[in-house]
Amino acid sequence: MPTGGATIVSPGMSTATTSNTSNYNDYVNPQWVSLLNLLGMNVEYERCLGCELFTKDGRRVLDFLSGYCVHNTGHNHPYIVQALKDEMDRCGPAMLQSHVPEIAGDLARRLCELAGGEFEKVCFGSSGSEGVEAAIKFARATTGRSGIVYAKSSFHGLTAGALSLMNDAFWREGFGPLLPDTHGVPYGDLAALESALASKHHAAFIVEPLQAEGGIQVPARAYLQQAQELCRRTGTLFVLDEVQTGMYRTGTFLAAHQFDVQPDMVVLAKALSGGLIPVSAVLMTNRIYHAVYSSLKRAIVHTSTFSENTLSMKAGLATLDVLQDEQLGPRALRLGGSFRAKLRRELAGFDMVNEVRGMGLLNGIEFVPPRKLVFRALYEAFNKIHPAMFGQIVVMRMFREKGILTQICGNNFMVLKAAPPLMVTSEQLDEFVEAVRDVVEMAQTSLTFWTEALAMAGRAANI
Repeated sequence: MPTGGATIVSPGMSTATTSNTSNYNDYVNPQWVSLLNLLGMNVEYERCLGCELFTKDGRRVLDFLSGYCVHNTGHNHPYIVQALKDEMDRCGPAMLQSHVPEIAGDLARRLCELAGGEFEKVCFGSSGSEGVEAAIKFARATTGRSGIVYAKSSFHGLTAGALSLMNDAFWREGFGPLLPDTHGVPYGDLAALESALASKHHAAFIVEPLQAEGGIQVPARAYLQQAQELCRRTGTLFVLDEVQTGMYRTGTFLAAHQFDVQPDMVVLAKALSGGLIPVSAVLMTNRIYHAVYSSLKRAIVHTSTFSENTLSMKAGLATLDVLQDEQLGPRALRLGGSFRAKLRRELAGFDMVNEVRGMGLLNGIEFVPPRKLVFRALYEAFNKIHPAMFGQIVVMRMFREKGILTQICGNNFMVLKAAPPLMVTSEQLDEFVEAVRDVVEMAQTSLTFWTEALAMAGRAANI
């Protein structure tokens, strides 16, 4: 089994040199190196622009993952890059920690205006997980309650508090005990939510409007509306995690806008800075803000070292400029609808494709096991090694043979993501449709697809 910087060489795939990964392998995460080697995806990227990634050996790869919805404006958008360069050349106050960063106020105002409703305050941080942690604290401070209800199959982050709002054993194993007094209910199940909230013990219901890692699950419009009503009735805060769904990813600034709901708090991150500077934002009502920052002595009761640094604020403002000036939200709605229609049409004849679903340019293709007996037997064989193996084979072939980067969902291994930057072209979307059709056709007709997959699964079992 190759280790360190060595690479499994597959047809059409270049060899990454040992020097490219040796330090990462030795000092950061050798298992990640091994996984990318196994999939033939350990390549060196030299330049990334828009939706296109260029490797050192001259390959061009289309990005249909967007760094898990970080690159809504595309890779290295020149306007955002220039804004950061200008700010650095200015040599202004980046992180004094003892002044009023006016630029943070500017970004907060624009976020509240775009989100609408009763949002009037923003708490900045550095990641989506940090935003979820803040939402937990603020909800408890506002309500005087300790419990938190979450939707099962969700993904809220990997810090201890955020992880406590996820039920998947894969993410939780070995990290307990986690935050007490959290309660998971099935996503979309209003009866279960009503039963959980009936005790009036919970501070908040924290939920993704669309479950991204749960398999691009799009709820009925009534689910979020009635969930909000249940929260209002029981004095529970209604909190939306829009880390992946916000910033026009689903076509509107917040996915909440398409469901006609008004949460008490919303968490944003990922795409907020154009994928260049870590930043997150928790939008909230004045009532919640005043429950935390209730007096002069509590002015710094919740803060974060890098939370309002000038570069991240500047990146946030520039990103909003690009998203609005280039009309990337309406574009995502228009292109996303036609993209799903093309996928459904081209994949309709394959029994392994169960459904194509999504909103805007956050989309997923759900697979099911093959019906053909010989393929089904092979599928079951390597599925026992790891349930994500089939999805990773599809990811590998899309990358290796079609030059497209994508990934399966973290909590639903049978769903392939299709989430390109919002400035993707119609031609690039068509390229993805043709590529995934070819890969699915191979899965349903070629024994080679399955025997190679089984061999790779065997190698993975020995890592």
